[in-house]
Amino acid sequence: MGRVESACATLSAIRENSPLVHNMTNIVVANTTANALLAIGASPAMVDGPEEAPELASVAGALVVNVGTVTPAQAEAMKLATTAAHKAGRPWVLDPVAVGALTFRTKLAGELLENKPSVIRGNASEIMALAGLGAGGKGVDSTDSSEAALAGAKELAQQTGAVVVVSGPVDFITDGKRTAEVANGDKMMPYVTGLGCTATALTGATLAVCDDPFDAAVDAMIFLGVVGEIAAKNAAGPASLQLDIINGLYQLNSDILNATTRVEMHEAVA
Repeated sequence: MGRVESACATLSAIRENSPLVHNMTNIVVANTTANALLAIGASPAMVDGPEEAPELASVAGALVVNVGTVTPAQAEAMKLATTAAHKAGRPWVLDPVAVGALTFRTKLAGELLENKPSVIRGNASEIMALAGLGAGGKGVDSTDSSEAALAGAKELAQQTGAVVVVSGPVDFITDGKRTAEVANGDKMMPYVTGLGCTATALTGATLAVCDDPFDAAVDAMIFLGVVGEIAAKNAAGPASLQLDIINGLYQLNSDILNATTRVEMHEAVA
């Protein structure tokens, strides 16, 4: 199956199965990411209390953990939820927002890695910091290029067994052996808060219906890149871009994916 054909099959599977995606995310993006999941056909649940999160994580289609506005209580809930997901064999994705730049969340991210995320998605500075190769970015913003982080992403994938996604003008997805480059998107997208977090949430939806986390991660980045690129053509600015991205996820279909997707695949040389 070709790369775009795989993305089309994943989109159909999400809409046919409406997978439950458990989100432990930050207060800035909760509404946007929930709406993005609804628009593409998934069923979001925003549960981050320690009393309920482990129970839901053990039965959800996938768990999304985003440390963007993490508190000590939420950190404990994230540890419990990822432990429960790992024990139950449920896939989960980690978004290490501002890891490397701030001590508490950097320590937390290291602890969460012990519960074996299926996918790690971040910007270049976050991924390099998590791999032990950098000090982090400027708050939530990357100060490194996605190309510069690719070596660190491959190393992190090999260290953790996770698929690692580096978001940027070109998104890099690697499991340490296979690497995909998704070139869709638009230069206006960084002016909308939480689109990286939206990519992580969409990865939760794709993980819930894909057997291979690498396929899930590539497909999620294709979905957001394609709809962002199309939405930017007519958007007056970042506010309308955000709305049109949600609309675009709802309208996304195989014809759009076939006409717009720009992805390259690379295999490591043995």
